[in-house]
Amino acid sequence: MEALRWERRPTLERPLFVVAFEGWNDAGDAASLAVTYLAQAWDAERFASIDPEEFYDFTETRPQVRMIDGETRELEWPEVELLAATIPAGADGASRDVILVRGVEPQLRWRTFCGLLVEVARSYDAEMALILGALLADVPHTRPVRVSGSADDAALAARLGLLQSTYEGPTGIVGVLHHAFTEAGIPAASFWAAVPHYVHQVPSPKAALALVERSASLIGASVNPLELRVAAEEYVRQVSERVADDDDAAAYVAQLEEAADSERDPLELLGDPDRLAEEVERFLRRHRDG
Repeated sequence: MEALRWERRPTLERPLFVVAFEGWNDAGDAASLAVTYLAQAWDAERFASIDPEEFYDFTETRPQVRMIDGETRELEWPEVELLAATIPAGADGASRDVILVRGVEPQLRWRTFCGLLVEVARSYDAEMALILGALLADVPHTRPVRVSGSADDAALAARLGLLQSTYEGPTGIVGVLHHAFTEAGIPAASFWAAVPHYVHQVPSPKAALALVERSASLIGASVNPLELRVAAEEYVRQVSERVADDDDAAAYVAQLEEAADSERDPLELLGDPDRLAEEVERFLRRHRDG
């Protein structure tokens, strides 16, 4: 059985890939929410998927049983799906084709998995790949979301106004796929949204909104993410209410706000990192059930 399962082959002209995965690279579900929103906004239609059998440890990412009409049970396996869309004409008057890729980060055979996506990109002579991620950071939920962009290629980074990546350390499927596209000669860039680590268990539509707007700007497409804006405002309200109920948490967030407003290193203002860690852990324990 072929791991890449084509359901149809849409006609696309040099599409742009936009990719996000749930899991390690998706703090606050921000990246996966962003791609899902773009798929809905652009009426993207599924045309292929990747069979999960070779790439998932089902004891880690388990299939789900669903009830249909209250009678029939259906088994849903984790998978990665590919969707195609044509973006309406932007400011330059030209429409663009895109391929959106979304799913759960696989646990197994990453090189083979990334090779399948590179194969699709090559078959369509893809113009570029944009990979979205989100990370936990010392940032307050009340301030604009920081979105950092990077590219491995110096010329591409300069053309798009991004930083050339200098990161060293552990990586997830986002980093491996970025490298695979680059090695295949397909220009690749990444956008990362910073999510407050003290509410890491809460989905962040605010960070998703920042990724949507930054991605649309790079692509040259117009979006009006009203639903995400409303959800982002509600997210800030709910988190603020939760923080206000805890004096330690409120003081901690105030310090993060001061650091953000002064553009200083948050750790410089927060003092002893061990004390900071204790305060954060106490806050999370109190609010985990909420």
